[in-house]
Amino acid sequence: MTTKAPTFTQPLQSVVALEGSAATFEAHISGSPVPEVSWFRDGQVISTATLPGVQISFSDGRAKLVIPAVTADNSGRYSIQATNRAGQATSTVELLVTAETAPPNFTQRLQSMTIRQGKQVRLDVRVTGIPTPVVKFYRDGAEIQSSLDFQISQEGDLYSLIIAEAYPEDSGTYSVNATNSVGRATSTAELLVQGEEEVVPAKKTKTIVSTAQISQTRQARIEKKIEAHFDARSLTTVEMSIESATGQQLPHKAPPRMPLNLHQNHPTPQISAAKVQMARQQSPSPIRQSLSPVRHVRAPTPSPVR
Repeated sequence: MTTKAPTFTQPLQSVVALEGSAATFEAHISGSPVPEVSWFRDGQVISTATLPGVQISFSDGRAKLVIPAVTADNSGRYSIQATNRAGQATSTVELLVTAETAPPNFTQRLQSMTIRQGKQVRLDVRVTGIPTPVVKFYRDGAEIQSSLDFQISQEGDLYSLIIAEAYPEDSGTYSVNATNSVGRATSTAELLVQGEEEVVPAKKTKTIVSTAQISQTRQARIEKKIEAHFDARSLTTVEMSIESATGQQLPHKAPPRMPLNLHQNHPTPQISAAKVQMARQQSPSPIRQSLSPVRHVRAPTPSPVR
């Protein structure tokens, strides 16, 4: 089993209490194994013997000390110590008991905000009052409990709600109620968490869409030019092939004579040798056609010798 030293996920907070009213200290502790908890006032261990009527509890990591009715003698420094075999942790605060009273008052109120999805949100208020007001956060009227996603913290009179990672469903009306025995105060603000599609303003969205359309048009034009180029090259290649083939056939004004196959199966008309010989005699010789005509001159007849 792994061990982990005690840590305070929520430390103690100082308290200003009206004399005769209750004072409550609370802390959240984690650790493994479960820590043992002890309370001290000005360095002295607190028990029912040293502080009659005190109520001390520790359950599910939540330690609490309640003094039902405080007096001026109860003022001082209060500490809580958490210990296990892996280590030790301590938190210390002040208790001020006064006879004066003052209703809760916001010296810093909630502020409305707009934020992008996935970002951290921090809602802060500062509240004063005697006795110390009880401060609670709400969203759309529902109380928010401190958790890993919604952390509520206090440092003196500063109270904070931290949303670790905000989403559009976290949008709404947030309010803080501060209450004590003499009064109550409320502060309200709006939180808008924009999704990814809502982050870009309308004008920029239009510009982006127009740019995309122009890019698509340019791409289509380039593709058409490439296709036309290849079509032209293909057509040129075909024409060259046809011309080449035609050029090879031009010297042959008549198809070449095929040798006569006398053993063909199909009925080919037989040509007699006499007809062939007659055709050859009737056909003028190309050599004679090319020569000039010859004139025949008769030699003179010799006279008889007497």
